[in-house]
Amino acid sequence: MTLRPLFRARVPAALAACALALSACVSPTAGPGGLYARPIGNAPVTANPTPYSTALYCMADYARRYGLPSPRMAIGRISDYTGSVSADGGRQITQGASLMATSALAKAGAQIVERYDTSISELELRYANNRLIADEGGTPENPNYRRILAGQVPGSDFYLIGGITEVNYNIRSAGFDAGVGETDTDTPGSGLIQGKIYVMNVAMDLRLVQTTTLEVVDVISYQKQIIGREISAGVFDFLNGNVFDVSAGTGGMEPVQLAVRALIERATLEMMANLYGAPGPEVCLSAENDPLNTVGATGGYYPAYDNTGTNNGQTRADPSRWHDRRDGDVRRSRY
Repeated sequence: MTLRPLFRARVPAALAACALALSACVSPTAGPGGLYARPIGNAPVTANPTPYSTALYCMADYARRYGLPSPRMAIGRISDYTGSVSADGGRQITQGASLMATSALAKAGAQIVERYDTSISELELRYANNRLIADEGGTPENPNYRRILAGQVPGSDFYLIGGITEVNYNIRSAGFDAGVGETDTDTPGSGLIQGKIYVMNVAMDLRLVQTTTLEVVDVISYQKQIIGREISAGVFDFLNGNVFDVSAGTGGMEPVQLAVRALIERATLEMMANLYGAPGPEVCLSAENDPLNTVGATGGYYPAYDNTGTNNGQTRADPSRWHDRRDGDVRRSRY
């Protein structure tokens, strides 16, 4: 018995089995839980640090230990001035650099006042001015109207603005292709291996402005290179009249938006070190794990109550915390 009829008989059966296996994952009828299909993936939420995040909350610890007051900081527009557009029509570079700068300042223990989006505060101020908002403690006959007090909004001392000014796609690239085969068609087997590597970069210019005088007191320009690589290999062969084409590969690219975050965190670190009067990274050598510290890998916060030593502030970077499959306390509460 030759392999060809047996092979031809088994291929349709294998394809049918694969089709049935795939269709079992999706149903045209909603299941008991109301879903056609359960989403794949169960990775927990994790912190999103850069190589400079540890130094940022080390800077916050340094300021806390020596009682160094933070000036009130505000964030302005940090826009993308590159105009780069991706192949699908969207922006290539993040439009959320201002939000990243807020997180970076929080990690450094800065006192932040909101200036980027004040729409809610302005609306409620307008409502309060028209006596449409009442706080607790009143009655329907005598509402406790919210009062507007002169000077109730603290001003900023400095604000951070700037933009993403460069994105250069092909600074340097390299690659190789290697193939092997036979000129005789009766001799089976040929192979191909490929490899590519390329480098791009993104740059940012930030400035720190004193709010009352509009004097630019600090300017920083940084760039970061980003690397990508790809390796693939394949085999092409004939066996008893059947064609086999098998290939595999791997590739990866350093995240562009994470590079933008790293640029912002490095610039913020240098500016806050100047405002705190920190000489340099040596201030981290004496850093202690202060349980009362309110900054970490995820940012900073003001504790709602006087329970800093026991609240959730020191567990925010734990990927298993609050996860219904990883945290036993949450899992037991479901039953």
